[in-house]
Amino acid sequence: MADTDVHPELRPLLFSIAYRMIGSVSEAEDIVQEAFLRYHRALETGEEVAAPKAYLSTITTRLAIDHLRSARARREEYIGPWLPEPLLGDEQAPDPAEHAELADSLSLAFLTLLERLSPVERAAFLLREVFEYPYDEIAGVIGRSEDNARQLVSRARRHIDAEQPRFDVSREQQEELTERFMEATQSGDTDGLIELLAADVVVYADGGGKAQAPRRTLHGRDHVARFMVGIARPERGGADVTVEPIEVNGRPGRLARDAEGRPVAVLTLDVADGQVQAVRIVANPDKLAHLLDR
Repeated sequence: MADTDVHPELRPLLFSIAYRMIGSVSEAEDIVQEAFLRYHRALETGEEVAAPKAYLSTITTRLAIDHLRSARARREEYIGPWLPEPLLGDEQAPDPAEHAELADSLSLAFLTLLERLSPVERAAFLLREVFEYPYDEIAGVIGRSEDNARQLVSRARRHIDAEQPRFDVSREQQEELTERFMEATQSGDTDGLIELLAADVVVYADGGGKAQAPRRTLHGRDHVARFMVGIARPERGGADVTVEPIEVNGRPGRLARDAEGRPVAVLTLDVADGQVQAVRIVANPDKLAHLLDR
């Protein structure tokens, strides 16, 4: 923990805000570190900070907004589907497993959906709907009027509610379906895999142009089943890959490693109505770099 953490108990909250804003573990950590540095400098200059939580939350959120604005052009040029950096197990801030709504707000599906909001909309929405900040505090954080903050949250909520995926299975059911999915994939059981998939199932595979992955989303159970079975075949390197259960963004998932033990992919499933609605695979090595020491 950094020496600048004057209030280290606030670090999990600040990381939770930053990560949900930008979808990057390493960059969220950098933002939180910078927030503490600025807070520390303010104290050194004699500035009185009556509410450290509000002060640090404001700095963190504004840094995240600035980061998103500068990243817009890079996101538009990104090769293939974009997914957030996966957050695994004990890397998480401690809040996600405590409440179902917080876990849902951490899922790769939800974080990807947030990409459709502007940076300020995203900040207002997350602070209100996930972290339950009052509107007057949100207004101060984003530098808008309270009425405008309410309008931003309302508009963002309409966008999110229209497309937010449902998670209607327990953790145990999701783990069971994930295990069946992986067994069918690795054994080459295409028919068995098809039985687990929704008719309109989708695969989002994020290789970022740096790992083998489809550069477009794949649609339909037949297409998805053939793709999953295909990548697990020995001639495609599947025999050299080991797969282990892991918690991915608050939900059951899988971590694949190569023969040297290096992370090569993280997989998680969107499950509803007892079927797999979407498969999300992060294979971009840049987004797995923070997992190298696991």
